[in-house]
Amino acid sequence: MQSALIALCAALAAAVLLLIWKIALMRRAAEEIRRGLDERLEMDTNTVLALSSQDRAMRRLAAGLNRQLRLLRQQRQRYQQGDQALKEAVAGMSHDLRTPLTAICGYLDLLEREELGGDAKRYLALIRSRTDHLRGLTEEFFQYAVSVSGRALEVEEVRLDRALEESLAAWYAVLSARGIVPEVSLPGVPVVRRLDAAALGRVLGNILSNAVKYSAGDLAISLDREGTLTFSNAAPGMTQVLAQQLFDRYFTLETGRCAAGLGLAIARQLTEQMGGTISAQCSAGRLTVTVQFREAPHSAGRA
Repeated sequence: MQSALIALCAALAAAVLLLIWKIALMRRAAEEIRRGLDERLEMDTNTVLALSSQDRAMRRLAAGLNRQLRLLRQQRQRYQQGDQALKEAVAGMSHDLRTPLTAICGYLDLLEREELGGDAKRYLALIRSRTDHLRGLTEEFFQYAVSVSGRALEVEEVRLDRALEESLAAWYAVLSARGIVPEVSLPGVPVVRRLDAAALGRVLGNILSNAVKYSAGDLAISLDREGTLTFSNAAPGMTQVLAQQLFDRYFTLETGRCAAGLGLAIARQLTEQMGGTISAQCSAGRLTVTVQFREAPHSAGRA
């Protein structure tokens, strides 16, 4: 009787050990599946989940997940191809529209030099206004398509203070026409960052364009040694909720209805591609757009 009890206990102990071993193998297989899924969801790869376990249930699970991963990859590729094709189509159409619009503007310039009657002048002014509107929309769509196309940035050392001065000079006539005299504060020392000069110019230009649209007649601009740019202006009707929407595609306020609402969306896209941040805040009817480019350690101190 005692020997039978000992044999039963030994059998139970062996069964428990076997169960523990089986559970350990299943836990290891589950962890392999988890790690494999994390890696394959982060990377665009054809490799499938591989298991060291020979457990049939776990291998069936891995096979099912591999089928879903293949389907997911196919859908991702179709989406990426379609998204890229759409971006290229928008950029192509925008580019194709720019050529005839440039020709139309040239003919309008010639017509404006002619002696015209009152009605003819009025009609010509309307044509000019609508043409300029269309050209602005076309340029915004083109810039946005380029900004999201994944084009490699041509990074070089750029002085933020000089880039800001150049952008202000380019926008001087537009600002003056609106009666805006910017108050500019610079640090007095070179502020150097590794950026794409053309992309930076577009960011600054789009922010200044936004200020022209929404400013009540003032504009304060500052740059500090930390690479933080601020553009602040009185903006009647602006709220914090609306300020957060300024970077959304196609968002525009009533005062800026002649635009496509892509300017600040483009600015955000390019800023983030260059490793910077951009945000907007509104307090007491005053809008402040802040752009920051962190310092690259190896470029610090260079002019």
